[in-house]
Amino acid sequence: MVHTLVTSSLTTEKIEEVIAGLPIQGRIILRLLLIQYLDITHEEILYMVSDRPDPRCVSGKKPVTTMTQESITAMIERRNEYRQRARLRRERTWLQCIALTNQAHMASTLAIRAAALLAARGISSETIERLTVQARSAVPSTTLRLLEESWDKNEITPEEYQKHRLAVEMQTQLRFAERFKKRLSLAQREQQTSDCTVLADHEIGHIWGIPAGTLAARKVKFLAQYLTVLQTKCSGVTAGPGNSLSLDLWKETMQVLSRAPIERSIATYDGLERTESALLEKLAAYALIRIPEIVETKFWNSLVYGASSNAVHSETTRTLFGLQRLVSVQKDVDAGDEALDEELLRRTAPISKESESVALQNAAGQSELTELQQHILRSFTGEDSGGKASDKW
Repeated sequence: MVHTLVTSSLTTEKIEEVIAGLPIQGRIILRLLLIQYLDITHEEILYMVSDRPDPRCVSGKKPVTTMTQESITAMIERRNEYRQRARLRRERTWLQCIALTNQAHMASTLAIRAAALLAARGISSETIERLTVQARSAVPSTTLRLLEESWDKNEITPEEYQKHRLAVEMQTQLRFAERFKKRLSLAQREQQTSDCTVLADHEIGHIWGIPAGTLAARKVKFLAQYLTVLQTKCSGVTAGPGNSLSLDLWKETMQVLSRAPIERSIATYDGLERTESALLEKLAAYALIRIPEIVETKFWNSLVYGASSNAVHSETTRTLFGLQRLVSVQKDVDAGDEALDEELLRRTAPISKESESVALQNAAGQSELTELQQHILRSFTGEDSGGKASDKW
């Protein structure tokens, strides 16, 4: 007969209480398995150091104590490395889900506001619906190129130009929303997998330094003991010949522990986008989805996986600096209707012909060399054509 565990009675405090009541070997096994949620005490670290077999026994030499400061420090470093790796993996998937949820919401809201601006400019609901259906297969580069050519030739008015740009922007935001939702679905599945992932036997063996056979025996023994005590505390049913052990206890343990708040790590700038100010500027554009579609995927991968060649990594694991800053920037974005309407109108407004001519004039003026630049060139080229060396100095 199999008794089902009352999951509502299982809490983090009860899990920690059961683990604390196990023998020290059992406590170490459970806390190493759940290292992304639970911490190993200094007492348990000292026990692991003293419990490791001395390799000099195998070679026939007389063993001496392994309890040295060097061995303790090495054990702590191995523990910290695996704990940081497990917790950063969990924090990364959590940040991905938050960032993608915000991005999907922002893209959908921008598409809705663009449709509202089109309707306010006399575009029929049938046309807007048709543009929405065609958004996935639309090619904006061709449309924008033809639109710019028409604007340069004065074939359309500023109002007509902005209508076309709003239509393109609406379709772009609809594609972004679909892209972000697909990524969010994958990130949520990755988060569920990360929450239920425990250290493998070879990783525990690397930290503890005991043989694989000894580790396997202790793992089976103390996992069964933990589940037995937990079942008794939660349901009052003791596992025995007539009452088999519930197989869902371990899964429930992982689910309860995964609900605990995630501890934010302190990430340092890793050189992404060359300078921190350039990264923050690009993150601000990304939060408002002003970034071109063609480079968006590469930028997202650089945030999540550290895939940018501009990043100089100083950590053994991938940094979370970009994702942490993105979530912070998203919180500061004004997502009100008026602010988004103003952003869309500014984004889709045509470039004035006067401003273009002024920019060309400035560029032409800047092409002329200043006196300092001419002096530097003369210093490199030597005497001038007149042969007056004194003119240079």
